[in-house]
Amino acid sequence: MKKGCKFGTHRVIEPKGTLPQPATKIDNNMEIYDNEILIDVQTLNVDSASFTQIKEEAGGDIEKIKEIMKGIVESRGKHQNPVTGSGGMLIGTVEKIGPALEGKTDLKVGDKIATLVSLSLTPLRIDEIVEVRKDIDQVDINGKAILFESGIYAVLPSDIPENLALSVLDVAGAPAQTAKLVKPGDTVLVIGGAGKSGMLCLYEAKKRVGVTGTVICLGYSEKSIERVKALGLADHYIVGDATNAVDVMNRVSELTDGKMADITINNVNVPNTEMGSILATKDDGTIYFFSMATSFTKAALGAEGVGRDSNMIMGNGYTKGHAEIALQIMRENEELRKVYEELYA
Repeated sequence: MKKGCKFGTHRVIEPKGTLPQPATKIDNNMEIYDNEILIDVQTLNVDSASFTQIKEEAGGDIEKIKEIMKGIVESRGKHQNPVTGSGGMLIGTVEKIGPALEGKTDLKVGDKIATLVSLSLTPLRIDEIVEVRKDIDQVDINGKAILFESGIYAVLPSDIPENLALSVLDVAGAPAQTAKLVKPGDTVLVIGGAGKSGMLCLYEAKKRVGVTGTVICLGYSEKSIERVKALGLADHYIVGDATNAVDVMNRVSELTDGKMADITINNVNVPNTEMGSILATKDDGTIYFFSMATSFTKAALGAEGVGRDSNMIMGNGYTKGHAEIALQIMRENEELRKVYEELYA
């Protein structure tokens, strides 16, 4: 059996010398190397920014969505949207474990797992797309995938339905990073707060700010904001367009008496929301861009252009304990869990 690099560089076809994520093409032959795990894939949970772009390109047509997704995998060996650069994650069953991993993993053949690394670096083969659930960004397939030695994963819990766990774990980095960043007394703005990752961030922010802090939710539609209001996840609610930077700034200024947010969490799945986030945050505040639609260039040059000394963090989908934190929210808040089951499972 062939020996592989723990980071998967042995799978890179082009350009040589890169890691699997930035590579434009990787080897998706499902004959495993000695340090790889073969997964029989059940469901793909496509990144929200990526799936939104695919749906728009397909005009919402299911067969066209299937065609686009198959085309991405055929050309790249992985599901990495060439427009957004992002992927998603998957759930499946462990089919085979390379001998070099003996004693290094607690996994065994037959375990049902969710991969916590992006589809944008995961060798994937799609044999058939069985169902597209376009309202929740999930696609059931018959296919296989490879998890590298460095790849992280979560064994699916027995007390949470699989599709619900998949939806929550897909965005686990956002509430976990929120938990790290927010402290008692902070004013926290969550842009895209009525969405899948946004509601989890609101919950964590509300928990962390305590009685002396304030949490503001900005959502795009009245309907989604009413849903969040019913859950009591924030102190203030704004219905607005996150791409309208000056309006966002003015609305937050009104709510904070001009003090602005200490921390802003951006969860939206559309471009051009960088400046709204920057202007809504105080000069020495922190902005966490979890959104895969974020442009580093627009954020960096935009902050410079308006003279803001902002601490900007580009979203890392992984932080220690992120899976446990996200799943625990589903256990702690029954009403929020019901909403997630209705919307995303």
